[in-house]
Amino acid sequence: MASDVYFIDEAAKKRFKRQKLALNILTYTFLTICALFMLLPFYYMIITSLKTPETLTQEMYSKTLNLFPSFKQLTFENYKIVIYGYSQNAKTFAEGNFLRYYANTIFVAVCSTAITVVTCILSAFAFARLNFKGKNFLFALLLATMMIPGEMMIITNFTTISLLKWKDTYQALILTHAVSVFYIYYLRQTFQQIPNELFLAAKVDGYGVFKYLFKVMIPIAMPTIVTIIILSVMGSWNAYLWPTMVTSKDSMKLVANGLMDMFASFQSQPDALLAKGYEYTDNLRLAGSFMVTLPLFVFFLIFRKYIMRGVSRSGIKG
Repeated sequence: MASDVYFIDEAAKKRFKRQKLALNILTYTFLTICALFMLLPFYYMIITSLKTPETLTQEMYSKTLNLFPSFKQLTFENYKIVIYGYSQNAKTFAEGNFLRYYANTIFVAVCSTAITVVTCILSAFAFARLNFKGKNFLFALLLATMMIPGEMMIITNFTTISLLKWKDTYQALILTHAVSVFYIYYLRQTFQQIPNELFLAAKVDGYGVFKYLFKVMIPIAMPTIVTIIILSVMGSWNAYLWPTMVTSKDSMKLVANGLMDMFASFQSQPDALLAKGYEYTDNLRLAGSFMVTLPLFVFFLIFRKYIMRGVSRSGIKG
């Protein structure tokens, strides 16, 4: 009888292992297919940005797509043109201000993120720990503003910037997005999960409000704060509509709208492009797009674990 039970258990174990193996194979196959769908556009962008003008022109005429070109068909000339520009017979089809666009974007992203973090920490702490009249009403009013589409505030913000004569200034690019209601709400949820007994014990030990904030709450909520920093930097780096509205000088443009102006210059000066061999400019466009995407992609890969920590902390009680 015992031997029959032993064989039944062994058969059940083998069947369970086969089912688990099949499930793992299906799961990883599905994930691999999804990853290929997401990575293929990036691969196409990189490969096409490295193709020579002659290779791209040949593919366009033959209506073929070569995803695995030879090394002879690849060049970094496209990136040099995007960064430094190119002039022939006094016809410049790339302005050569790409590095200035990069510098502007980094400066605006750092400054706006720093101000956003400060305002979020102070506001979230006030709503989470301090007691004052109208706190819940004011917080509900702030949350209500999240229901208003951001596009509806553009005209008001643009009018304000014009009245202050802040067009083509860093103030217009930085201060307009210095406060985020969503980030305040996000950080407040994390602060509320910190036991209130710590706050009361700190007051007994003689800690002031700001000392308790910097010594206790900020270190505990650091994963959430780092997540806010990452998301704020990504938002500043990808900003296009607002910088386009408030900047007209080439020296004040950010990388997204500056790149679009570069693309427009490619279209407006076809003779210089043809002289260089660029009958089609897709490789130049994709080279610029890749240069815009790469820093943000690397930044996300480095700090992605902090996003997961912040999400898990804000979603678990206790």
